[in-house]
Amino acid sequence: MLSQLYIKNIAVIQEASIQFGSGFNVFTGETGAGKTMLISAINGVLGARLSRDIIRSGEETAAISALFTDVSPEAAGKIQELGYETNDREVLIAREIGARNSCKVNGRPATLQILREISSQLIDVHGQKDNHRLLDPQYHIEYIDSFGELADLREAYSQIYSQVMELRKKLRSMAQSDREKEQKISLLQYQVNEIEAANLQIGEDEELTARRDTIRNGERIMKLAAEAKGLLDGGEDAEGAAGLLSQLAETLGKLSRFVPELSDAAAQVTDISYTVNDISGELSRYLDQLDFDPHSLDEIEDRLELIQNFKRKYGSTIAEIQEYGEKASKELEEIQFSQEIIDRLLEEERKLLPKLAQAADELTAARHQTARNFLSRIKKELEFLNMPSVKLTVSAGRCDYRPNGQDEMELLISSNAGEQPKPLAKIASGGELSRVMLSIKNVLAEKDRVGTAIFDEIDTGVSGAAAQKIGRKLQEVSRNRQVICVTHLAPVAACGDTHLYIHKEVEEGRTFTRVDLLSEEERVREIARIVSGEAVTETAMENAREMLLLAHK
Repeated sequence: MLSQLYIKNIAVIQEASIQFGSGFNVFTGETGAGKTMLISAINGVLGARLSRDIIRSGEETAAISALFTDVSPEAAGKIQELGYETNDREVLIAREIGARNSCKVNGRPATLQILREISSQLIDVHGQKDNHRLLDPQYHIEYIDSFGELADLREAYSQIYSQVMELRKKLRSMAQSDREKEQKISLLQYQVNEIEAANLQIGEDEELTARRDTIRNGERIMKLAAEAKGLLDGGEDAEGAAGLLSQLAETLGKLSRFVPELSDAAAQVTDISYTVNDISGELSRYLDQLDFDPHSLDEIEDRLELIQNFKRKYGSTIAEIQEYGEKASKELEEIQFSQEIIDRLLEEERKLLPKLAQAADELTAARHQTARNFLSRIKKELEFLNMPSVKLTVSAGRCDYRPNGQDEMELLISSNAGEQPKPLAKIASGGELSRVMLSIKNVLAEKDRVGTAIFDEIDTGVSGAAAQKIGRKLQEVSRNRQVICVTHLAPVAACGDTHLYIHKEVEEGRTFTRVDLLSEEERVREIARIVSGEAVTETAMENAREMLLLAHK
């Protein structure tokens, strides 16, 4: 459940720390006090996008955090799956909005997408947009599928549908004119032939560059190598380093027979002498194989220029050039043998279509069965909510294959005896829409394990006995999950277990919103205010006490 909500610098709310109870929590307050901002803050911490405009005037940053406790094992599992710990089954979600936006879950960085995934396991927010969705038939199938837990059937259908759509996409891309095909074949053939003829090898450009640099510096390299060789071997006029070291090694060897402590020195000089002789031999072999043919340099330059041209046309590396050639070759093959490929794709589609039809039929049958049970449950809910003559049915038809099936389904309603059910958009009043939506939410809530349900003015357009029934229904729902409700109706507010009052104050020319937890007597006065306005009489107070007593009887 949502145990605590902390808000700082959100619109007119400078700072507020709100404690929630486990049962039925109600928010009341005058119009414009900040109830909308409160819901926006909750949505924000659940991953909704927020602009900097929401930051309180004069401030640089805003902060929101929500502490959830006693999260369900399913929610804890999902959160851990996403890489976050849930010690003591607690989750703290925090957001900061400003120059640098940030999101955190239990102190660790997160993204808005992660917040949305986590919050979907913790809380369900119902606002006015849900009533508008109720008027759009495309959402009605979603309600039925959720109630019937038809996700597996939808997934089975969706997989086959995706395969068919992918086949049709390929078929459309191959349906080119003959002229377009010839132009494409000509271009691809040229590219494939050019890349194949070049016979490029990975690493070839680096090797050629090194050889080119060697040839360009050939004269200096040869001179230095010969000079080094002369210093080692010596000449007619002077003994070389190799000969001198050999003589030194021999002399020290003789000396060490008389002076044993020089044995190590003699051995070291001997080793050095061998090493120098090896170096001399290596220089000899290197000088023998040196080849600085200018023609060779021209060939290397030409090859490097070809490789550079290919890099400009086909890729930044030889590996990318080869990959481009392979793709071009494959595409060329597909076009040249397009009819064979088209026939193969058509055959694959022919085999898939019966499977798609079967999956669609199974989904349709399940939806029809589910719809009957769903409407039966909704009807009972609406009868309790003071709509005793309500009739519900579903208008169902088939359509072309769509991502969610082959069905068109729309909820129809008649709220008065003797009237035929019609689309909600045509006959439902605001109060009826609110009650239908509350009924749907309650019925669907049985299928999920979300611990908190928030209702933002679910009682819009409702009054009298219907308002009392909505309060009772929310009270009933709160026995199995936490309920938070923003309301303008006294009968609904009276049913709450925890009553929070939102109000504005003006200090030094600035407006501040406060959120207060009401005591029992303060609740009486607030409910009396809702009923009678600012002039709260003793009679209004007595009526409020009686309303509270009846609500919790």
